[in-house]
Amino acid sequence: MASTNAVSQHHHRSTTKTINKSFKSRHSSKSALKDQAKGKVESFERGQRKTPHQQVMSKLDRKNHAKQIRINKSGEREKESSVFAGRDGAPRIIAVVSLCEDVNSVDVVQSLNESVDVAADVTTGTIEIPRFKQKVQYLTPRRDLLESMDACRVADFVLFLLSATEEVDELGEQVLKCIESQGVSTVLTGVHNLATIEPAKRRPDVVKSLKSFINHFFASQEKVHDLGNRQECSNVMRSLCATMPKGIRWRDDRSWMVAEKVRWEGENAVVTGIVRGRGLNADRLVQVGDWGDFQIEKVTAAPLVVQRKAQRTEGMVVDAPQLGDVLQQPSENRDDLVALAPEEMAMDGDMAASIAPSERKAVLLDDHHYFDEDDRDDLTVPKKLPRGTSNYQAAWYLGDMSDSGSDLEDVDSEDDGHLSVNGFTGINPADGEFDDAMADATEAGASEYPQSEVFDDRAPEDEVAELEAYRTRRRDEAHDDLEFPDEIELHPHVSARERLARYRGLKSLRSSKWDFEEDLPHQPEDWSRLLEIADYKSAKNRVLKEALVGGVKPGTRVEIYLRVPEDQVARLQALPEPTAVFSLLRHEHKQSAVNTSISLSSDFERPLKSKEDLILQCGPRRLIINPLFSQAGNTPNDVHKFDRYLHPGRTAVASFIGPVIWGSVPCLYFKRQAQPRPADAIEDLAQSIHANGSPSSKLDLIATGTSLPPSTSRVIAKRIILAGHPYKIHRKLVTIRYMFFNAEDVMYFRALQLWTKRGRSGFIKEPLGTHGYFKATFDGKINPQDSVGVSLYKRVWPRKAAMWQPGAEVSEEVPELVEDGGVMIE
Repeated sequence: MASTNAVSQHHHRSTTKTINKSFKSRHSSKSALKDQAKGKVESFERGQRKTPHQQVMSKLDRKNHAKQIRINKSGEREKESSVFAGRDGAPRIIAVVSLCEDVNSVDVVQSLNESVDVAADVTTGTIEIPRFKQKVQYLTPRRDLLESMDACRVADFVLFLLSATEEVDELGEQVLKCIESQGVSTVLTGVHNLATIEPAKRRPDVVKSLKSFINHFFASQEKVHDLGNRQECSNVMRSLCATMPKGIRWRDDRSWMVAEKVRWEGENAVVTGIVRGRGLNADRLVQVGDWGDFQIEKVTAAPLVVQRKAQRTEGMVVDAPQLGDVLQQPSENRDDLVALAPEEMAMDGDMAASIAPSERKAVLLDDHHYFDEDDRDDLTVPKKLPRGTSNYQAAWYLGDMSDSGSDLEDVDSEDDGHLSVNGFTGINPADGEFDDAMADATEAGASEYPQSEVFDDRAPEDEVAELEAYRTRRRDEAHDDLEFPDEIELHPHVSARERLARYRGLKSLRSSKWDFEEDLPHQPEDWSRLLEIADYKSAKNRVLKEALVGGVKPGTRVEIYLRVPEDQVARLQALPEPTAVFSLLRHEHKQSAVNTSISLSSDFERPLKSKEDLILQCGPRRLIINPLFSQAGNTPNDVHKFDRYLHPGRTAVASFIGPVIWGSVPCLYFKRQAQPRPADAIEDLAQSIHANGSPSSKLDLIATGTSLPPSTSRVIAKRIILAGHPYKIHRKLVTIRYMFFNAEDVMYFRALQLWTKRGRSGFIKEPLGTHGYFKATFDGKINPQDSVGVSLYKRVWPRKAAMWQPGAEVSEEVPELVEDGGVMIE
């Protein structure tokens, strides 16, 4: 037995030694391999993914990641719901909007209260809901467009009321469109009078039809509640009290409140309400409804329940604010009510134009006046003429002409190149896009016509009938072909140099440099005093981040003391309750060149003319504007073509002078339904107030859009087209008439490039005679039925907007839609 144990122990020790030797040998071999492969990377690693985002997380990592997500969401939810928490928390604002004539929103509110055991006659003010330990505040606007929009603009929940017996009328559909466009928080839908539908088996079909209707505007609606059923009303109240509202982006970037009451204390108006959104900063201005912007004198606490005990907040014991405690006062950096920069600053940057219009010898092309070095006084009298030339024929020659005619060129030697229908780039030559080969301006060259050709320079009175017949034929053709809506017709006795002194040429509308010095004498008086934002994106981020810090905490019931100027006391005393009060971000009171996108509804019956009176709602503001329409998009030179009309279904940029607004804020454009009357000044329109009810029922939503970065350097270029008629064609050489009516105008505009409707381009060679005829050379032979044109541009300036006030009228001017078949006479 002992021998057996000894053998087994000896065997175990030998086996252990063998294993140790094997392990050491393998370890040493691996170390040797690692030393040899040091610094090298294997081309393939088995069992390991190449890219980090494709690596599979372990089970423990996944659990930790999910836990962090839950903690973050729980923290965000608690932060959002804190404004509704506590005995002194903010009520949930519920806007009850009736879309049908036979539905009364007050009756529906009474049914909702009865379902949660609240007195049915309590429909105004803050209402306690004991069952859900929440407070609600109902807003029941009348069937009025602006009242409904104002209620939904400050509501946490919107309850739309449909009828089981009547369809949604035109006003109801317009209310839906406006509320959807301006931005809306959480939406619920209910139906009234469903019990009146007989037989009962038809009721599910009615509910299904109503759900299909509301899904057209709000696709997230999953159910239409029967508000005649007590259990359904209770479910609606449960959703209103338990659901967190999703909010509105532009509203949540600002501090706002619903004014519960307004009282006067001396010369200050005191507005009471609960702070919502961001923290309320006393340094910022506040906008009170449609009554204007005001400065804050101070912000005091106004709790409903006086709390004597200290409360713990984030690990610190602090005293609860008592009634009348000053929470915040403005500092030295408070915003003022000055909308424009001081005049001293504006005077420093003003400069006169480099060349007076009366002293210019040629039109401005891009940023250069061509042919200024030409000091010839008489541009129509040649220095040398062929033998036998009479004084009458001398008017058709320019420059030195030899007797032998050796200075004449053979037109056959020119290249027979041509452009496509709209140029090589697909851009219309009317917009300044030409072939690169003909891009440079040319001096007036020698005649290319045969020496024996003589033109009949008839008297002007002999051409009146032909000119009228030609223009009449052009107008008739323009009814079917509106390719040149910017074409104008000059009167034969009007000098084009004087009539078009402010216009200039551009080689390319998109890339040519715009000379701003030429516009200084014509810019509006206060243009240099407008707010200029060099880097809009950085400035916007800086302002929005500033709103996140400091201020009175959201959910606090406060009293805001407003500084009211003497001339606005009477207006503010008529302030209705409840009224929305929005705190403006920094610089939002200052004036600038505001740009907004506008998409005209396809239901609008006619084109919308630039400078027509419109009512714009952009976030918390309503303005009366006369916008200029221009083409949308970005260009290298920031020059955009002015549009005289905006056609239904099209999109453009509307520009006006108004207060700055930060961020992308929805814009709604309205038009009054009124009889045509003489137009008044826009300042008078903004201050004309009528006492007989609200005029908003006569407003039509005609367009929607979004606010764009404001810019004073955005050039809106108004284009005009001077058209001429090919009188004689000799291959690439053409005699043009009816574009100008004297030789001086031809020489003044000879640097501009010509173009035709069918895509040819050319230049003016020299004037012929005294009636505005001239010779031009083109890049190819043109058709006798073609039209020759030249494009000219001038900068137009946006008009100033005015604050909309309740009861203000807006003039309705119905423009003439067809102006001589699209050919304007100026």
